[in-house]
Amino acid sequence: MEKYTYLLLLAGSIAIPLFRSFEPRIFFRRNWPALFAGILVMMAVFIPWDIVFTREGIWSFNHDYVTGIFLFGLPVEEWLFFVVISYCIVFTYEVLKYFFPAFVFPRTVMLLTLLLGVLLISIALFNTDRTYTFVVMLLGGFLALLQPLIRSHEKWLSHFFLTYLVILIPFFIVNGVLTAMPVVIYNNAENLGIRLFTIPLEDTVYLLGMMFLVQMVYEKTATSR
Repeated sequence: MEKYTYLLLLAGSIAIPLFRSFEPRIFFRRNWPALFAGILVMMAVFIPWDIVFTREGIWSFNHDYVTGIFLFGLPVEEWLFFVVISYCIVFTYEVLKYFFPAFVFPRTVMLLTLLLGVLLISIALFNTDRTYTFVVMLLGGFLALLQPLIRSHEKWLSHFFLTYLVILIPFFIVNGVLTAMPVVIYNNAENLGIRLFTIPLEDTVYLLGMMFLVQMVYEKTATSR
């Protein structure tokens, strides 16, 4: 059963969101086309990144906890990770929008996003010798600074950050298992060496970058339908 560890974690993660996607109040099923458009764009960035980082030894996967099916050097579970986690995140976003429609603070969230972008890019520039830190902070910072330009703070950014804070709870559980066993093994020479429990700090920004890319396409596609 050990080899199904990663796969079972993903199945457990998506079970409730998938089941509840047909619930009539939110009926998330109708948003699938926009969601999968966002996932495809995000994967076009993150899969090549993942492949290169795995090839360069910046991180690796413990073969004891994956099924052994690999595509371009990545376990099939890693491909599914991007789909499953994105699905859960956007489902959570829609649920929070439904139950907390008044949670909209455009000026505050714009300022916080600008500060976050500057902070992340500053960390990247001070850590050009740590590949994971540099790349993830630079991308996260760029995407954060992009938000005021596309005026997302006026539309969806408040609920986006609320979703991020909520999703950190299951993130620490699932990613905590992946990094504690470990299923995913990190080369600490390529990151800051700061762990939140067993999770590299950089992973929280990795999650944020995924969310930004999916959400931007999701909102654009849903609006233009």
